[in-house]
Amino acid sequence: MSELKRTPLFPEYKKSGAKTVDFGGWDLPVQFAGIKHEHEITRTKAGLFDVSHMGEISVRGPKSLDFLQKMTTNNVAKLTPNRAQYTFMCNEDGGTIDDFIIYMLEDEDYLLVVNAANTEKDYEWLTAHNNYSNADVIITNESSHYVQIALQGPEAEQILQTLTKSDLSEIKFFRFDRDLYFSSIGAPAIVSRTGYTGEDGFEIYIDKSYGPDLWNLILEAGEPKGLEPIGLGARDTLRFEANLPLYGQELSETISPIEAGLKFAVKLDKESDFIGKESLQKQVEHGLTRKLIGIEMIDKGIPRHGYGVYSGEEEIGFVTSGTQSPTLNKNIGLALVKAEAAIEGTELHVQVRKRKLKAVVVNTPFYKREK
Repeated sequence: MSELKRTPLFPEYKKSGAKTVDFGGWDLPVQFAGIKHEHEITRTKAGLFDVSHMGEISVRGPKSLDFLQKMTTNNVAKLTPNRAQYTFMCNEDGGTIDDFIIYMLEDEDYLLVVNAANTEKDYEWLTAHNNYSNADVIITNESSHYVQIALQGPEAEQILQTLTKSDLSEIKFFRFDRDLYFSSIGAPAIVSRTGYTGEDGFEIYIDKSYGPDLWNLILEAGEPKGLEPIGLGARDTLRFEANLPLYGQELSETISPIEAGLKFAVKLDKESDFIGKESLQKQVEHGLTRKLIGIEMIDKGIPRHGYGVYSGEEEIGFVTSGTQSPTLNKNIGLALVKAEAAIEGTELHVQVRKRKLKAVVVNTPFYKREK
């Protein structure tokens, strides 16, 4: 059995009593004080997450824009330096290779922040489809260079502002500062107003040698505001309530962004052809055979990933994610089902162990923060 990988922050969060688990080959904290408590802290105060297992792939060179336009579904030409964009890479059938964020650092210089489990796959996919010379497009896996820390919650900006002279209010949603300095930290960080919780907050990228000091600095600065370290358990319930997809569940190589309800990041009208465009175009023009829906349980039971969903006696799909929502105190789920059942108010059944339990189709997201 291979040894689990650990991020540079592992010794720091172990000091905070982290309970760690094997997460895709990484030894990561699933919880500190408890999932429901950490969920509430992030929704009401602020939470600090180690997400250094995520992958960072740089794409540089004179033809980098043309290359990314071919590889991704969103319109990369709309980016300018210090702006970020959510996008997908798809296969020819429209299935999702990965979903990620592209950061435009400067002209001909992009950073792709990809899902941890897909880092090697994404790098190989990009290099395999690079028909340009090495001088025109340079693809580098830089994941081992970075620590990534997420500070999320309504108090996030106030906490982080105490550590920098830069005006964080000027960093708008999906924008970033690539040369932001924090007090007593001797290297610049990329700080973006992005996140995976449904709350306001920041994702911070810095050279790994400065990561532990920055982690502790933020924790100390946030203590008066109630900041706590948060594990993967609450990260999952937070993203789920906000209807943010998890790769391998709401998206996969057999589930397209259109089926997952994420058409906003698929620009079929951009001039550049991209891999999977024809298949995705057909899904839009001819209509979907299946769609991702939200469900709320009527009977007592929690819908879990992989559980079958039924209309009468017919199995029409499966649950992609589900839990008891800590914010809403309801048992809710996301499910991929036949399109004709994807109508609000439709009554369905979920196979929970040996019983079929009643559920109803509801609108998503389940939770949306007040501005």
